[in-house]
Amino acid sequence: MKDILKQKASRIKLLITDCDGVLTDGGVYYGEEGEQLKKFNIQDGMGVERLRKLADIETAIITGEASPSLIKRAEKLQIGELHLLAKDKPAVLREMLLRLQLTGEEIAYIGDDYNDLEIMKMVGFTASPSNALPGIRAHVDYVCESKGGEGCFREFAELIIACKEEFAEPTEHVIILNNGRKIGKGQPCYIIAEIGINHNGSLEITKKLIDEAVAAKADAVKFQKRTPEICVPKDQWEVMRDTPWGRMSYIDYKRKTEFGIAEYATIDQYCKKVGIDWFVSTWDVPSVDFMEQFDTVMYKLASASLTDLGLIERILETGRPLMLSTGMSTMREIDNALAFINAFNPNYPLFVAHSTSAYPCKPEELNLRMIQTLENKFPGIPIGYSGHETGLATTVGAVAMGATFVERHFTLDRAMWGSDHAASVEPQGLQRLVRDIRDVETAAGDGVKKVYESELGPMKRLRVNIGDEYKEKPLMS
Repeated sequence: MKDILKQKASRIKLLITDCDGVLTDGGVYYGEEGEQLKKFNIQDGMGVERLRKLADIETAIITGEASPSLIKRAEKLQIGELHLLAKDKPAVLREMLLRLQLTGEEIAYIGDDYNDLEIMKMVGFTASPSNALPGIRAHVDYVCESKGGEGCFREFAELIIACKEEFAEPTEHVIILNNGRKIGKGQPCYIIAEIGINHNGSLEITKKLIDEAVAAKADAVKFQKRTPEICVPKDQWEVMRDTPWGRMSYIDYKRKTEFGIAEYATIDQYCKKVGIDWFVSTWDVPSVDFMEQFDTVMYKLASASLTDLGLIERILETGRPLMLSTGMSTMREIDNALAFINAFNPNYPLFVAHSTSAYPCKPEELNLRMIQTLENKFPGIPIGYSGHETGLATTVGAVAMGATFVERHFTLDRAMWGSDHAASVEPQGLQRLVRDIRDVETAAGDGVKKVYESELGPMKRLRVNIGDEYKEKPLMS
């Protein structure tokens, strides 16, 4: 499609359609009482809804028809601009333009018959079904591949939506936490030290980990909260395990490592004292209920919970920002989770983290380009990275590739007892990680080519021809 037509489509604020031959196949059907009915295509109805939801464009119908089925269809699709028995379509359009304070170039029209020609001359972007009359097809900007009543309206609607997205002004996608901290494009990367279950049930270890995160200048620490009786499969409850507390059943071990109200109250107070954000991954609904006793900055949804719609819904009910991790997931599962959240609230404060759920993860399975894939697929949502690899370079690379937040497991000693320590970063490593991320952010610059003062000396020593603007410029001392 030519750029000039895309530009036309990008300016559209209202799409007007005829009925017969566009929304219907033009056939005449009769009800039990002999009334004329119309046969509508469900795809076209979806086109109306998607225009409204994705491009903020309403639909209007101007038709010479007045069938009961048309009125019911318009009511179901919430089309307020329904003009029936229209003998003079241009006159109807002129009245609409004046009342809605729109210009002709902000209107699109799709029709199929010669009585649509005059109104087509008044608008900015026109289309017809593939089976429209030849004179109409020759006149319009775009001829649909679909016939009338077989999805041509949806096809035209999707074309307009795509052009609106392509020519949309870039916006800064930022989410503001309850403490005023901003996360998103144009902001410093939000660095999360995930303590998770690496505290091994000890508040003393927890405080040391928090102190080390603060010393490294991380932005937040994160924990995990589970209800063992829900999260541990029953066939695993009585399996015996060797633990730091001796040999015990797996369910008792899990109970031992879970913090309760006293521990989390201490964590809350301690994080406020040392000035670091904290939050948790909740693994079940009762854990969300429990955590609502505290004013954390957000919730994290672990990769394993991406398909747990009941848990997602409970988190959404809190209104707190949600960070959603995408390890062990297909694109369809990610789409389904985001569609569920969008249906709950299309403006819900949401972060999405690319992740691969292997502990530790091999470099060839990190697939960091997924950060950009997710960014392109879900514009408006801050995209980040949750890493489980060994080493630091790839996490720094994730920031260079656009991650607005990063998360790494954090431990005092990778040799400590427990399942997550081996894939964790130690205190010195966390300090280097934060330092290197900040260096990369500084080095990224603004993308505008310039000659720096520090380059003038080498320029005057090495360049054969020096621009006049630099000849008299003094060197830095």
